[in-house]
Amino acid sequence: MRTPKISLEQWASFKAVVDHGSFAMAAEAMNKSQSSISYAIARLNEQLPRPVLVLNGRKAVLTEDGKVLYRRAAALLTQAEEAEAVARQLAQGLEAEVTLAVDNLLDLRLVIPALDRLAQTYPLTRVRILETSLSGTEEALLEKKADIVIGATVPVGHSGAPVRQVKMIPIAHPQHPLFARRAVPKQSLQCDPEVSEAGISDWELKTHRQIVLRDSGQRRERDAGWLGSEQRWTVSHFSSSLKILRAGLAFAFLPEDWVEEDLRAGTLQQLMLASPQERILPLYLMLSSPESAGPATALLAKTLQECLKH
Repeated sequence: MRTPKISLEQWASFKAVVDHGSFAMAAEAMNKSQSSISYAIARLNEQLPRPVLVLNGRKAVLTEDGKVLYRRAAALLTQAEEAEAVARQLAQGLEAEVTLAVDNLLDLRLVIPALDRLAQTYPLTRVRILETSLSGTEEALLEKKADIVIGATVPVGHSGAPVRQVKMIPIAHPQHPLFARRAVPKQSLQCDPEVSEAGISDWELKTHRQIVLRDSGQRRERDAGWLGSEQRWTVSHFSSSLKILRAGLAFAFLPEDWVEEDLRAGTLQQLMLASPQERILPLYLMLSSPESAGPATALLAKTLQECLKH
């Protein structure tokens, strides 16, 4: 790797002259002598194939090359400032990155306000989001793959703060055959005890295709949802379930938060079951290392609790 010939100080002098319009004003802004600014620009012009600034009377004028290089110089100086800021933050114990594991049960839109707050407070801290399901969420905590974990199960030896309840409801497209069974004649209902006028029975559900969620864990694998259907399709994320449901190809049990827009628009409808199949699942916020959580992790955890309880 070649060492750059031009120093950051030279690029800073160049930018200051352009921003302030003269060598004298640039020298004042940088708290330097005018001669040092003039020397830096002269050296810059010498080291580049063509000059970036020329004098027109007492005014410094950008050349065409200078207009292009000004944008590059500004970006370079910004990156250098950010690198120094990161070094200061690391010295103060601020995390360079925070990893958040979110179970698929939670609609990611609900955590965006907390992420925005973190970005405003610690703009240089990166965020990595893991979208997990079932035992994969537990693994993210137990194996410390994430600093903060939001999931439905608190493993033994860990503590979690309840932050939200997720309501799982049976969903299908309005044209799905399960809705057509409402039109069954009453005499048929009387002849077939398995068909309920009040709602769809487990027997009826078993005759239709169901979408279930795959476990993202590596050690254990299990599916989620009512598993009575023989015709099961397995997906890795609820967003995939929604696409299949909108096509009218199956039914599924999904978190109500995930389908609220479809329910309002009428693109999906809730199935009315003979025996209640709704499940309320609590979600907990857990820290993989509560005793060593840095300021960014602590802020994000606190803000997530506030956002998700609304």
